[in-house]
Amino acid sequence: MRQKSIHVEGLAHNAPIPVGCRVGPIFASSGVGGRDAATGEMPTDTETQARNAFVNLDRILAAAGFDWGDVVKVTVFVTEEGFRDVVNRYWVERYPDPDRRPARHTLVMPHLRRGQKVQLDALAVAKTLG
Repeated sequence: MRQKSIHVEGLAHNAPIPVGCRVGPIFASSGVGGRDAATGEMPTDTETQARNAFVNLDRILAAAGFDWGDVVKVTVFVTEEGFRDVVNRYWVERYPDPDRRPARHTLVMPHLRRGQKVQLDALAVAKTLG
């Protein structure tokens, strides 16, 4: 098989689903939530969930051999419209240059699973086939 499933300690799903998959130079993540990878707990506040979601995606990208510069699209799911501002803080930390940002789409989904308020998924293309 060409696919390589990506697994990161502390970020496993409660299902037979990897946190990401790489096929050649292309990577796609599964849904990345704001659970604390060290404790397994889901914080109740949006700020901590958003920060954790970006840190969790940092770790997943690295495990797949990618970084934020390889990302071509991010989809953000939030349970309330007002959470966009919280997400944008962490987005701008990773992409301070407005001319070097990937595409992004944010969807308001009132019912994410297991207490999540923020979830990300990413599509990336490697610089090289390595």
